[in-house]
Amino acid sequence: MEMMGTMMEKFFANMKAEDKQKMMERMMPRMMEGMNMMEMMPKMMMGMMSGGECGGGMEGMMSKMMEGGHEMPHMMHHMMPHCLHMMLPGVLNEERAEFMLNMIAILMEQGTAEMTEEEKNEFVAKVLEKVTS
Repeated sequence: MEMMGTMMEKFFANMKAEDKQKMMERMMPRMMEGMNMMEMMPKMMMGMMSGGECGGGMEGMMSKMMEGGHEMPHMMHHMMPHCLHMMLPGVLNEERAEFMLNMIAILMEQGTAEMTEEEKNEFVAKVLEKVTS
């Protein structure tokens, strides 16, 4: 699998974004034939957002995309709520609760990383108000 990643990296290195997009538009329908995305998506999203339960591959990929100065943080800001809205109802209650606790912990840790204690306390109050209303 590592060899495939190296090959793909070399293949895409000099390709323009527009060419990559055109290629994906042609390939995706063929690649997705016979696959149930409603079944796959929750597993993929949980792996990507919960620290890489898929062997670390997803976590590494996400880290690389975040480092590159791409628009990934901005895109995730808009996509994540929508993805969670679609994905969570299809996840078993026990898995959903574990996933939610993990996500909340990560969001709180990373979201308040540079806040003072006073700012953190105010933020936690806002979160509790939003969650309980």
